[in-house]
Amino acid sequence: MTPGLFLRLAAHVQLLPVLESGEETLVGGQAVMEGVMMRAPHSYATAVRRPDGEVVIDEHPLPKLSEKYPAFRLPILRGIGTLGQAMALGVKALRFSADVAMQAEAEKNGRSTEGGGSRGGEIPGWLMALNLAFSFVFFIALYKFVPLWITTKLEDVYPALHNQILFNVVDGVIRVVIFLGFLWLISRWADIRRVFEYHGAEHRVVFNFESGMPVNVGNARLFSTFHPRCGTSFLLVVMMVSIAVYAVIPAHGFLEKMAVRVLALPLIAGLSYEVIRYAARRRASLLALFTAPGLWLQRITTQPPSDSQTEVAIIALNRAMALEEQQGGELVIA
Repeated sequence: MTPGLFLRLAAHVQLLPVLESGEETLVGGQAVMEGVMMRAPHSYATAVRRPDGEVVIDEHPLPKLSEKYPAFRLPILRGIGTLGQAMALGVKALRFSADVAMQAEAEKNGRSTEGGGSRGGEIPGWLMALNLAFSFVFFIALYKFVPLWITTKLEDVYPALHNQILFNVVDGVIRVVIFLGFLWLISRWADIRRVFEYHGAEHRVVFNFESGMPVNVGNARLFSTFHPRCGTSFLLVVMMVSIAVYAVIPAHGFLEKMAVRVLALPLIAGLSYEVIRYAARRRASLLALFTAPGLWLQRITTQPPSDSQTEVAIIALNRAMALEEQQGGELVIA
């Protein structure tokens, strides 16, 4: 893997929560490198377009965690389980798309792609693990350490920040500003703009499916690229919920506060899932306002796709649906 591909993969891993659906749904999906992953309740398929125009598919059954382990039907735990499974699936889909990119890179440079390994078209497990570790450390540093460090320095200048609630509000605002700045900056990258176009294709195809109309490129064009269940909305809810959680957990000193920010991540994810779930079912409620900024932010994280990109999303959806049907699943649009 070249350094450029490693950085592309790391950037995509950072965007996984943005590109992934934030709720357990009938159908959902995620944009990957030059493709889209679509999932049904018990199956998923990833479709990726190679540089030569061929679309390659990776499809597998997807056991529902809440059916296998009933504890994950309980509030908070259902969010942790759903989001954990979604992230794991997102990594698998992203790795498949990176393998396809690596194969194309090897072929372009005249190297054999037979036999796998570093000379073939598959990313070695240790290299994928290294990329995930790098991305996790980057996430903790950018969204936990940096906001806390800045707020701690401001506390020395403004004594009012000794108030725990005010301290965490300022910390949260800084976190959101960093997040928005990161998204804007990374959206300048041509490769990321393409994944945002595939993100838009995924949203349009999901809308098309949910409408009950035949799913095709022409019908998908009729729908918006902004979807209320997008991970962009979820991530902003996470940031809002984290302010409240940190404000009620007593912590003193920089290291103690930093530990809380890392250890409370599963709790925050579970609570945020419940907020999104509630808001999706009661769109006129006050909590539904939490998801509105995410729709605005999708002006960055989704872009109008080409017909070719929409076609890839449709292929992924059709293959996921076919696999679902083979397993005896029946999808009904309410």
